[in-house]
Amino acid sequence: MKIDGTHYRSIWLGDDQKTVKIIEQRLLPHELKVVDLKSREDAAIAIKDMWVRGAPLIGATAAYGMALAMADDPSDANLEKSWEILHETRPTAINLRWALNRAKAHLGAMAPEERAAAAYKLAAEICDEDVEINRSIGENGLKLIEEIAAKKAPGETINILTHCNAGWLATVDWGTATSPIYHAVEKGLKVHVWVDETRPRNQGAQLTSWEMASHGVPHTLIVDNAGGHLMQHGQVDMVIVGTDRTTAQGDVCNKIGTYLKALAAKDNNVPFYVALPSPTIDWTVNDGVKEIPIEERDGREVTHVYGKLENGERDWVQISPDATPGGNPAFDVTPSRLITGLITERGICDASSESLKKLFPEQE
Repeated sequence: MKIDGTHYRSIWLGDDQKTVKIIEQRLLPHELKVVDLKSREDAAIAIKDMWVRGAPLIGATAAYGMALAMADDPSDANLEKSWEILHETRPTAINLRWALNRAKAHLGAMAPEERAAAAYKLAAEICDEDVEINRSIGENGLKLIEEIAAKKAPGETINILTHCNAGWLATVDWGTATSPIYHAVEKGLKVHVWVDETRPRNQGAQLTSWEMASHGVPHTLIVDNAGGHLMQHGQVDMVIVGTDRTTAQGDVCNKIGTYLKALAAKDNNVPFYVALPSPTIDWTVNDGVKEIPIEERDGREVTHVYGKLENGERDWVQISPDATPGGNPAFDVTPSRLITGLITERGICDASSESLKKLFPEQE
């Protein structure tokens, strides 16, 4: 995607072909800063402290973290240790484990002296695969938007609600939930996006809004609790969200608040779709509510808000009493029964084990 006319990915190699470049997303939307990752520890910090976020980008960053580790020490012991250190950074997003397992299996089968170059090559392949997956998700999701547009008067706006940031900043490029939107805009469809603020990290307010503005997509920022009201009054044509982990039976784990949007959509007959890149499917898990570990983040993210002050400086502001603790479950699970369909790179299917296996028969 583009920023002021310049194409960016969310992660790339520097000119030395060793240093990994990322956008420091905690500073957005007020500052665009590119930072260098030069070690496994840098990659681990970037993932854990949310310099990068979004399941696909976390996986890509972990893959490059393994490459940085192998460039420093390609031994068997460091391969195992690096897997463990990077795996501990974020427990919920399945892409992290998927990328690390893929790197460990690939690198473990070769001589240590071959591992650094092979690890960088594999990380680049994972990034390129992610871009193609998200492009295909966009093409498939575009069909749904076109179907809605066909039922409206010529030139009438299609209103899409999204939650958190499942845009190109959460992936390597295109995004998941945003990819159909970007494809629709490029095709000339009149689209408007309702952007959930997505407390407590405000990824919608800070990241999705920034993406929409940078790409010229009409959008409006709303508080998290406004979605149901808009649906009741016919102001939402469809909901598209992303996912950090999807079970074999189609339950979806995504940013906290997604479940409530699905309930509101179900009650108001609004289609609720999940943009689903296949690496986020955890085929070892069935019941998402019972089996997926939910990350509990620092309560300070709830009791404080980060933003730009009136004097232009950026800082944290406390919004609660000193004695009040903050509870911060980072994700929730939306059961498959509430989901209209899953938009994958291979097509659109029902949120069920049968439909998923038809699209991905190799998992049988």
